[in-house]
Amino acid sequence: MIESGKPCLDIAQQLSAVEKAITNAKRTLIQDHLDHCLDETVGPLNRDQRHSIDEFKTIAKYL
Repeated sequence: MIESGKPCLDIAQQLSAVEKAITNAKRTLIQDHLDHCLDETVGPLNRDQRHSIDEFKTIAKYL
């Protein structure tokens, strides 16, 4: 885009979109890894115990 002389605003918008896409991909990767590790580590749980793990997973999405 720079080489083709695109306006700075267009380039900035594209860079912002790329940054957001990378951030979302990173967040998804970390969340999936966290889910997998917790499930693998704690194993089967009863409903009450599972609630705490599920609550942790949900709140971790906001980090």
